[in-house]
Amino acid sequence: MNTVKVRDLVIGEGMPKICVPIVGKSRDAILGEAAAVTQLPTDLVEWRVDCFDAADWGSVESVLSELRTVLGNLPLLLTLRTSDEGGERAIEPAAYAELNIKAAQSGLVDMIDVEAYRGDIVPSIIEAAHAAGVKVIASYHDFSGTPSKAEIVERLCYMQLLGADIPKIAVMPQTKEDVMTLLAATEEMYFQHADRPIITMSMSQLGVISRVAGELTGSAVTFGSASKASAPGQMPTIELRETLEAIHKASN
Repeated sequence: MNTVKVRDLVIGEGMPKICVPIVGKSRDAILGEAAAVTQLPTDLVEWRVDCFDAADWGSVESVLSELRTVLGNLPLLLTLRTSDEGGERAIEPAAYAELNIKAAQSGLVDMIDVEAYRGDIVPSIIEAAHAAGVKVIASYHDFSGTPSKAEIVERLCYMQLLGADIPKIAVMPQTKEDVMTLLAATEEMYFQHADRPIITMSMSQLGVISRVAGELTGSAVTFGSASKASAPGQMPTIELRETLEAIHKASN
């Protein structure tokens, strides 16, 4: 199994790494959240740029520059989550690709999240990011339900074939059986198909166990909240770290 190194962080070994999203709408709110996140036990930071109240690249680049200063050596993941997959912004494919490529080429981000099923633009975004030395998380989000185990594995394998550094899938459980389906699919993917780290989660309170079980199932990153969660079921970061450490200690 290959690992992914971002700055001083190695994803895919040891405990699952904690990523904390920044979801502020204004520049001041974003930078305030960033300062607060640096005081939390987090491994990397995600800026959900779709939450930002400005859409032009100039404004995004300006905030990125300030974020980079505030975050220091913490790895920064930029995510433009579209309304199609539960995000805050509807955006045309060409504009989606342009923003992600400009971010990757800016030298201000370490990783970008690319929605794997955005069509023909996806390979070009991944290629541009890699050319700029930026890692790519390819993602798929299902807020309506939980696909079968076979479909979850198939989607993760597809993201791997796309050339993403880390495939990611998040699904919505309706029953406890759905949560077990996600966990079983993660275990199968990790042990039978993956040659790189993967990220999986079952959302909402029902799926919380999936956010702390990564050391068992093979999910390499989990998301914790600071002031506001970016997805249903995220635990507060401090509690999440304590839980992961307790599981790690008991397992070793």
